[in-house]
Amino acid sequence: MTHPEPSGMPEGHAFDPEIEISPKQVAKRLDHEKPFILIDCRTDQEREIAVISRSIHAPLHELHLHLEDLREHEDTEIAVYCHHGVRSRQVTMALREAGFSDVRSMAGGIDLWSQTIDTAVPTY
Repeated sequence: MTHPEPSGMPEGHAFDPEIEISPKQVAKRLDHEKPFILIDCRTDQEREIAVISRSIHAPLHELHLHLEDLREHEDTEIAVYCHHGVRSRQVTMALREAGFSDVRSMAGGIDLWSQTIDTAVPTY
């Protein structure tokens, strides 16, 4: 699970490449034809405010209900996002423990995505 390209994180943002992927890296992956899954682990209410297109909704508090549906992506590169990156780290670790081979949390969450990738996505 090595992804050597630069993260593209803004200066001052902590970044752990072992568990995280930057919004810039996610945007790059979404633009390629290689299989890539983006999971939104926020609540329904948060998703109504702002969403990244092509994401699958699997809220943290319901992850156990979505696990079997996600199994088909077990060997696909996966990024998980939330508001700022805390819940997505929890989901990342839970998916890794469940046997998913290449999953990382999107650093800074949808908030950083809105600031650096797509300003049309509302912040909250």
